Amino acid sequence: MNANQKKAALMIDQTLLKPDVTKEEVEAFCVLAAKYGFASVCINPAYVTLAHEILKGTKTKTCTVIDFPLGAGGLTSKAYGASAAIAAGADEIDVVADIGLLKAHQFRSFRTQLAHIKRTVARSSAHRPDSEKRDAVLLKVILETCCLTDEEIVAACNECVRVGVDFVKTSTGFASGGATVHAVKLMRQTVGEACGVKASGGIRTVADFKAMVAAGANRIGTSQGVKIIDELAKE
Repeated sequence: MNANQKKAALMIDQTLLKPDVTKEEVEAFCVLAAKYGFASVCINPAYVTLAHEILKGTKTKTCTVIDFPLGAGGLTSKAYGASAAIAAGADEIDVVADIGLLKAHQFRSFRTQLAHIKRTVARSSAHRPDSEKRDAVLLKVILETCCLTDEEIVAACNECVRVGVDFVKTSTGFASGGATVHAVKLMRQTVGEACGVKASGGIRTVADFKAMVAAGANRIGTSQGVKIIDELAKE
């Protein structure tokens, strides 16, 4: 791969979140992701241990989703899911926000919930047997921006910054819309450099990838990472 391909790969969470995925598909997916040098594989919680074992010794991390895709499981479910995933080997946690709290403008409750999850992630990360040899677990919060007004996106991002999450993320890819340039720009303008911005949902081409990066995303979630990196070889 050329330098541009390698740089782009390091920004991609190569994603496989289909409900009908098999163990064999996950195995092949992880092997290929490591070959391409993606930042992480984003897979369902059931396959975290498998992915962790395959990716051990590579630069590609294991990322999983929590309370996915609705975000309506409640705080206990979110916290337990995050803790269990980290114990299973997850390096990065993408948790779906309680979108109902954001729509109701209950931003203080949203912040309280996030703070609890952040503490759970930090504690679980520190308690891993090999924690001294691994980076701290990253926490990304999925806002499902297609469900929110601009004002709600800004408020949610501000609360995420106050809590100290590592990334705000646009979408699950399972709702009515995915990442948009407008939402990514708004999120980056709001968080500044306080945290990362992950664009996900509907990103399938090099043009999509470049548009999201230009808008301010520094992590891209896509199931088409291999295609995007291969297309970059032609430039």
